[in-house]
Amino acid sequence: MTAATTGLAAHDRGVQRLVDSHRAIPAGAPVRLAKRTSNLFRARTATDTPGLDTSGLTGVVSIDTGARTADVQGMCTYEDLVAATLPHGLTPLVVPQLRTITLGGAVTGLGIESASWRNGLPHESVLEMDVLTGAGEVVTTDATDRHPDLFHAFPNSYGTLGYATRLRIELEPVGRTVSLRHVRFHDVADLVAAIGAVTSAGAWDGEPVDYVDGVVFSAQEAYLVLGLRTEDPGPTSDYTGREVYYRSLRHDGPRPRRDVLTTHDYLWRWDTDWFWCSRAFGAQHPAVRRLWPRRYLRSSVYWRLVALDRRFDVADRLEARRGRPARERVVQDVEIPLERTADFLRWFLREVPIEPVWLCPLRLRDDRTWTLYPLAPGETYVNVGFWSTVPVTPGEPGATNRRIEDVVTAHGGHKSLYSEAFYDEDTFWRHYGGADYPALKERHDPDHRLPDLYAKAVRGA
Repeated sequence: MTAATTGLAAHDRGVQRLVDSHRAIPAGAPVRLAKRTSNLFRARTATDTPGLDTSGLTGVVSIDTGARTADVQGMCTYEDLVAATLPHGLTPLVVPQLRTITLGGAVTGLGIESASWRNGLPHESVLEMDVLTGAGEVVTTDATDRHPDLFHAFPNSYGTLGYATRLRIELEPVGRTVSLRHVRFHDVADLVAAIGAVTSAGAWDGEPVDYVDGVVFSAQEAYLVLGLRTEDPGPTSDYTGREVYYRSLRHDGPRPRRDVLTTHDYLWRWDTDWFWCSRAFGAQHPAVRRLWPRRYLRSSVYWRLVALDRRFDVADRLEARRGRPARERVVQDVEIPLERTADFLRWFLREVPIEPVWLCPLRLRDDRTWTLYPLAPGETYVNVGFWSTVPVTPGEPGATNRRIEDVVTAHGGHKSLYSEAFYDEDTFWRHYGGADYPALKERHDPDHRLPDLYAKAVRGA
């Protein structure tokens, strides 16, 4: 056993502080985490009630290099988790794209990345976890013997059944570098067909593949990015300074463009520019880029800028001064079955003025199903991510988001709940485990100290 940064005794003290803070919240007051950062894009109802004290639950408890497992606290960021595991040549099976996403957040709120076509979603590599339930009890849960109902319902519950304090997860070996091929396509149907071929064979054009994602710049320009774990000694590219990663994908030639990143830089390749969203802050302009400190080229900084904009309504005020309408935020990730993805992309590119669009294939690792996010075992899906704004439709709040929800449903898909949702209550529960959720709520949060999933995801509770 290799000790890491926190240790069991410190972990136990952190759990006790969390439990004590729960007990200190008055009956009837909302129970929430006290967090300094968040990767959610939906508003919450303001409250003066102190949040749960998670300050002692932000690290790695231990790493077992022989078993390839780690015990990790719920509020540990993936940045800190990878920093602890990578020196051992190991990483979590799925590392979401942004550094400040926490392990507990990725499990209760779903996470995804380019290993998800072979490793599923982060919750599928959880072996057991301790959960502070709405009742104020810390229970250990796993897939078979200990509260398995909670274990299978925890993904996509977004803290409405409880909060993870410790998670034991699987790790996998990685190399020093990741070798990349950027394969260009001139039609989204060809790109989607290639995704199916790669995820079926685990290879493309005779070379094995470990990681798969893609970017659609337009209906005529799209790229599949294929990664292979290697021990390539270099040289490696650096996209943490003046160079912008997503721009490096683009090329005109018929042959794939090749690149090599260190494994560390590959895992965080999207974080430096929050995919491509840093351009909204001018951070990709060469003059600004030279002056912007490298340590502030990261998603957490951009998220704080977005939070300030939301607080003071800066963007809409500027649009009004220019005589333009306010903007509707369209920040969503949706999962579409592979065979319907090309149709969905054609509709989206035709009807929604947002580009680029991120693609990431995924499928469940095995035959297990998950109560509140019903992906089908054996089915390959493609996560389609789009993050920007469009002009508001007068008199129709959330008009574009509502259209997207309807089209996603028509294509047999689901959407993640980290951002705004506009479903009516009956439709919502048909998508997100409504047949099982009331009984789960009564068992693990009998006094309803935590908001229910619809109240949290749609009403902003």
